Amino acid sequence: MTTAPGAAPMTALVKAQRRRAVVASTVGTTIEWYDFFLYGTAAALVFPTVFFPAQSAFAGVLASFSTQFVGFAARPIGAAIFGHYGDRVGRKTTLITTLMLMGVATFLIGVLPGTASIGLSAAIVLVLLRVVQGMGVGGEWGGSVLLSMEWGSVRRRGFMASWPQVGVPLGLLLSTGMVKLMSSVSGDGFLTWGWRVPFLVSIVLVAIGLYVRLNVLESPDFEAVKQAQAVHPAPVREVIRRQPRAILTSAFIRMAEQAPFYLFITFVLAYGTKHLELTRDSLLTDTLVAAGVGLVSVPFFGFLSDLVGRRLMYGIGIVCVALFAFPYFGLLNTKNSGLVMLAIVVSLICHDMMYGPQAALIAESFGTNVRYSGAGLGYQLASVVAGGPAPLIAAYILQKTGSSTGISWYIVGCTVVSMIALLMMPRPAPTSQSASDELAASAA
Repeated sequence: MTTAPGAAPMTALVKAQRRRAVVASTVGTTIEWYDFFLYGTAAALVFPTVFFPAQSAFAGVLASFSTQFVGFAARPIGAAIFGHYGDRVGRKTTLITTLMLMGVATFLIGVLPGTASIGLSAAIVLVLLRVVQGMGVGGEWGGSVLLSMEWGSVRRRGFMASWPQVGVPLGLLLSTGMVKLMSSVSGDGFLTWGWRVPFLVSIVLVAIGLYVRLNVLESPDFEAVKQAQAVHPAPVREVIRRQPRAILTSAFIRMAEQAPFYLFITFVLAYGTKHLELTRDSLLTDTLVAAGVGLVSVPFFGFLSDLVGRRLMYGIGIVCVALFAFPYFGLLNTKNSGLVMLAIVVSLICHDMMYGPQAALIAESFGTNVRYSGAGLGYQLASVVAGGPAPLIAAYILQKTGSSTGISWYIVGCTVVSMIALLMMPRPAPTSQSASDELAASAA
């Protein structure tokens, strides 16, 4: 469509699809992260009692966080499986599958009887459902980011790709809000039935997400790959063979982002309630405030990365997390409500400095025909070395030392690894125009 009469419809179509892609990606990731974070909150507050009642307080928390780690370990598997289909079949179709997988698993956790009813089988089924959750999230991230980023302009990729990342604070906001609400409504019944309601609500959110995603077109970059007959028959194998350094550095740059993040939102609940004897309600409120700030800070830092460069913005975030590692626990340990809230809010702002530009930083390292596979693998491999073990490591350090000092040094160590990986990360070849840019330009 190159004539002037066709210019307005074509430009309007591109703009409309960009908006739909952003909404579909953000809504989808919000639901996925709602499900995933809901499990993390329950792992800290509920599961030790419901599924591991025979354990001591510390052993119960450790066992509960171990089931959480299983979900992290499953995420690279989901990235490989759904990355393959995302690069061969398309982003949209694959994302519909991952959304349904995650939603059904979360709903089933909500109806799963506890150990008091069915014994050891309860914990086993919980682990299996957590594996399904992990695989769903593993396949979700790459597709959501690419659907939004590939519909966007090259000049605004950091901003466009940051919107699916907003699903993290939004999912955290919704999941924490639901737990806080049900904690108030159910009172003493929270550990028997109140905790289940947020899990059951997930099925309604999935229906909304499916409706939104069915109304967006396939990514123009992927359509261009299909028209050029450049779809690779084995994208996962190809990207591992050709770009192993890009995959590994994509994983290790996340050490400073993901490991501290799960200490800031999950371990802090166990640390605050059991070690500092703070109330569950106050910690959940602080987390809600921090998540609310993230709705602005994540896209802001993504936007900023388009102006100053993604690597510089990411590096600043790494340094900020390192500098805040000791003040964070220092503020928590005061037990002063205002200072505790300050610690939690600032910790997530430091995290968002990396998380905003991270999606584009990783995705741009890979070619379009292997991008879903490469970006997904790099992003999700971090779950095994960073996010998954972080609460376990922190709980172990606290048990052995009785102090948060070792945990702060652990955070600093993660930032050192990330900075080295960032410096070693291959730089992508410059791209002048995306397929959606070409669609709009062809109408002019």
